Amino acid sequence: MWERRADRPVAGMIWMLVSGLAMVGVNGVVKHVGTSLPAPQSAFIRFAFGAVFFLPMLLPILRAGYPAAIWRLFALRGVLHVAAVILWFYAMARVPVAEVSAIGFLNPVIVLVAGGLLMGEGLSARRVMVVLVAFAGALIVLRPGLREITPGHWAQMGATLFFAGGYILAKGLSARVPAGVIVAMMTFTSVIGLWPVALMVWVPVEAWQLGWLAAGAGFATLGHYAMTRAFAAAPLAVTQPVSFLQILWSAALGAVVFGERIDPWVILGGALIIGAISVNIRAGAAARRAIREADGAGTGGPGA
Repeated sequence: MWERRADRPVAGMIWMLVSGLAMVGVNGVVKHVGTSLPAPQSAFIRFAFGAVFFLPMLLPILRAGYPAAIWRLFALRGVLHVAAVILWFYAMARVPVAEVSAIGFLNPVIVLVAGGLLMGEGLSARRVMVVLVAFAGALIVLRPGLREITPGHWAQMGATLFFAGGYILAKGLSARVPAGVIVAMMTFTSVIGLWPVALMVWVPVEAWQLGWLAAGAGFATLGHYAMTRAFAAAPLAVTQPVSFLQILWSAALGAVVFGERIDPWVILGGALIIGAISVNIRAGAAARRAIREADGAGTGGPGA
């Protein structure tokens, strides 16, 4: 990921809007293909198309001379991502689009907890409050005891856990490997890992399924690119709240295209999750800014 040369909040928000729309496009493609293909096969085909975008990077990566520890992290992240995408494809075919999106937003909350427990960052009162509010939002989305929690819901919760694990590994890799290489290796390892699983459940593929999954790969590539541009243009405190619109767009997509009922409880629960994440990001950004200002004052400022 490159450094931001200057904060451009409007550009960051626009790029995040584009990213959100593209990701909702991926959701729509997977929902449309649905159960016509087994989840591992759909995921394999989608990532195989995605790998085409990164083929020019393959030889330079192999020749880069990364140590064995880096390759082990690449492989472990690939395993986690394979499990995550199989579960996510399964859930998307069976659960309303808005619910899948809302549950998926628990990903950064899980990363927040993992950062506190596993990476020595601690769990401050603010982090604990963020986790509790986000958990309340998840309960509102799922409403256990008031309705059935289906295998699709469990699959999406499992996918969110595995995606979070992959994100933590990517965060560790980012200090030693370029961002483009991390994304490319995630794609290549996913294709390799999904291949044997897909072969076990393979069914004949029709042209329309290939076409839609190719479109899904294109949407995903655009979404990741736009997200990177958003992060480069503006702080997370500006861009993250915009991502809440994904739930609204997902609800609209489900209602208009797939005839799903718009559930206000899902919107409310998703808003709580995103709100908790946004508050944490803003508070963290303010704390870092205060530390920088204190350090500047202590050294006499830039002109010292």
